Amino acid sequence: MTESSHAHRGLAALMAGMGALHMTAPKPFDALVPERLPGGARTWTYLSGVAELACAAAVARPRTRKAGALATAGLMAAVFPANVKMARDWRHRPLPLRAAAYARLPLQAPLVAWALHVARQAD
Repeated sequence: MTESSHAHRGLAALMAGMGALHMTAPKPFDALVPERLPGGARTWTYLSGVAELACAAAVARPRTRKAGALATAGLMAAVFPANVKMARDWRHRPLPLRAAAYARLPLQAPLVAWALHVARQAD
């Protein structure tokens, strides 16, 4: 098995797992939805879950892998404001929770890079 197959499989698994979590345990994700977005937080949680599942399915299929990986990179960039909101909201929580919230911020960049790598490998 090649490195690129591991890369796309891992990315598809990550996105499928996160999408499933959004659908089956939405409450923690609701709190991350920025208030500026119109509509209810639960709607945005479910929409992002559906988007993650769609990205996972697209990355998993060779014919749609490149588009799916590019969509994944875009989605990961689009949810960055939720990570910022979490860091801001958790700034007074105990250190381990605060550290986890702050750690999410720089982790978004390697996730976007991973998705772009999968897209390049799909060419």
